[in-house]
Amino acid sequence: MSTQNPIFIPGPTNIPERLRRAVDYPSIDHRSPAFAEMLKPAQDGVRRILRSKQAEIILFPSTGTGAWEAAITNTLSPGDKVLAARYGMFSHRWIDLCRRHGLEVEVIETPWGEGAPAEAFEEALKADAGHAIKAILVCHNETATGVVSDIAAVRRAIDAARHPALLYVDGVSSIASMDFRMDDWGVDIAITGSQKGFMLPAGLAILGIGPKAIQAVASAQCPRCFFDFRDMLKSNAGGGYPYTPPVNLIRGLSVSIAMLEEEGLPRVLARHHRIAEGVRRAVAAWGLSLCAQRPELYSDTVSAVVVPDGFDATRIVTHAAEKYGVAFGVGLGEVAGKLFRIGHLGSMTDVMALSGIATAEMVMADLGLPVTLGSGVAAAQEYYRTSRENAGSARAAA
Repeated sequence: MSTQNPIFIPGPTNIPERLRRAVDYPSIDHRSPAFAEMLKPAQDGVRRILRSKQAEIILFPSTGTGAWEAAITNTLSPGDKVLAARYGMFSHRWIDLCRRHGLEVEVIETPWGEGAPAEAFEEALKADAGHAIKAILVCHNETATGVVSDIAAVRRAIDAARHPALLYVDGVSSIASMDFRMDDWGVDIAITGSQKGFMLPAGLAILGIGPKAIQAVASAQCPRCFFDFRDMLKSNAGGGYPYTPPVNLIRGLSVSIAMLEEEGLPRVLARHHRIAEGVRRAVAAWGLSLCAQRPELYSDTVSAVVVPDGFDATRIVTHAAEKYGVAFGVGLGEVAGKLFRIGHLGSMTDVMALSGIATAEMVMADLGLPVTLGSGVAAAQEYYRTSRENAGSARAAA
């Protein structure tokens, strides 16, 4: 695999040179004021990205899976009941994690390619007259299928059922790349990682924890030590950690947030949408379709491209890596072999996206799929050209 080429997997994402330099930093005493001065700006920045004024921000040395485990173990007890839908590999993994911790999971089976079923959640909550369900688990952006779910609709469903369940949202492949409104949507715990929209190496599990979730910590009985919110919040209050922190990644996180805010979060979101739409137009030009069943479900960070029946999509990923030194994502779980994924989040531009589209075309042509070279590239080019012109006109008018 050539390190000269951008990668098109949905994480870890391409690391900008500015962030590579930010994490290339000498060791410091993590119990010194220098670290305290580094930690708080990173936490404050995450809070802004989450669009929250009240969330506690915790940064664990881990990944998104560690953030899931921290969320569950700090707020729930063995035997507690949670509600979740299975509509992709990552929602499936969260269900599996809960069961391993002795939780009872009520699962709403949902077709892969659909999003979180808000109406079914509302029905299940209304049927739970005794309020046995303690939390609802939702993947905002199901990375395996390229499907984004309407979290505001899930919150409306909870409120319509007049149910006290907490709302936990996996924003690993959406936060810092797609619209996420923790306070407005009533999210009690939001989780993500450093290696996606924040454009850093993997190694930080990032959590935003709302007041109701903080209150639940006192009664939670799941065992935890490394991921204990209480230890972390106590140490953070004094500018430190209960153990050795990932200093370089925390420094990098502050720089990442500075980059996002220099571009302007609305423009970051608009850039992701523009790039994703160009990819989607390329897919249509190839005569292929997305796993996401309807336009309102289309993710702006990853496109899961369905291949013709009888063709093994994993061959596309393998061939791209071996012949062209370019990485795409394989299908996972129920969609393994049925699709390949184009990641277009984080450090990504129109020009970079075009190189990925062109490579995918060459690979499919090499493997005998009926794709016309240049068709997807041309469709994306035309969209990128005109969408940029329209954006420039709008800015001039403003």
